[in-house]
Amino acid sequence: MEISENNEELFEHYSFSADKGQEPIRVDKFLMNRIENSTRNKIQKAAKSGYIFSNNITVKQNYKVKPGDIVKVMFHHPPHENLIVGEKMDIDVVYEDSDLMVVNKPPNQVVHPGHGNYTGTLLNGLIYYNENLPENNDGRPGLVHRIDKDTSGLLVVAKSQTALTKLAEQFFHKQIERKYLAIVWGVPNPSKGTINENLSRDKKNRMIMSVPYENDIGKKAITHYEIIEDLGYVSLVECQLETGRTHQIRAHMKHIGNPIFNDLRYGGDKILKGTIFSKYKQFVDNCFKIMPRQALHAKTLGFVHPSKNEKMYFEIKVPDDFNSCLEKWKKYSKNI
Repeated sequence: MEISENNEELFEHYSFSADKGQEPIRVDKFLMNRIENSTRNKIQKAAKSGYIFSNNITVKQNYKVKPGDIVKVMFHHPPHENLIVGEKMDIDVVYEDSDLMVVNKPPNQVVHPGHGNYTGTLLNGLIYYNENLPENNDGRPGLVHRIDKDTSGLLVVAKSQTALTKLAEQFFHKQIERKYLAIVWGVPNPSKGTINENLSRDKKNRMIMSVPYENDIGKKAITHYEIIEDLGYVSLVECQLETGRTHQIRAHMKHIGNPIFNDLRYGGDKILKGTIFSKYKQFVDNCFKIMPRQALHAKTLGFVHPSKNEKMYFEIKVPDDFNSCLEKWKKYSKNI
């Protein structure tokens, strides 16, 4: 929170740091590439009203962003995601005690409120059942980590401040065991390996992550993978996270040439392997309809209990859409 020139409070809604290799670019274009569902008109209005800052100084829409600039968008009202309202909903609780709960998040559900998703999130449901969840550093009650909207699977939620702190420490020290199942295009080569490549926001499309050309840019990201089943044009792969970067598995699998099946943002929503026959195209289109999201599932979660000091391990089956899609590919692969 900051104070504007007329002594009114301003609340931070967005904050972006320009990369080292950032070429000078107008601030309105810079923000358009980073804020989902934004328009140049809205951004220019915000600039004219004095709501856009670079390095804590208000700037106009034609300001040129330089490497290292901290660009913020501030308004007189708090962000909607800070105003979390409890909502009654069904939550698949796999385990619960006085310290924590492990939940199985369905696909097509956002974990916490954010731009364009202010209701119906998992956190809205958690708050309804327990309004005393401890806040993390981002002001989000109970959340130790998150998974993408269209990714299904396991999440651990802290119910006490001690549990939140101790679980966060395990994530920081890479002591949490997290395995995912994914259907990917093609057959990764080698069949088992480690992708140790930094990730940063893509220079052309800021909504996705990519491996930067320069080694000193981005954050360290390590994904271990292994083929579980070779199905010809696609493969069932198990991925184990050593780090937990945004879109890590999705970006890493694209980087090695095997995007996740039907991953819209990372190019997996197109037919990348197979034949040119119309029957094959129809088959793939049917698979896309059965599973209208990226084929990624957080299968296992292992950690040390924050108060009992015991190792806990949870595993959850893939949801119906994933299983149906996988079975169709298994049946099809027998005829390749």
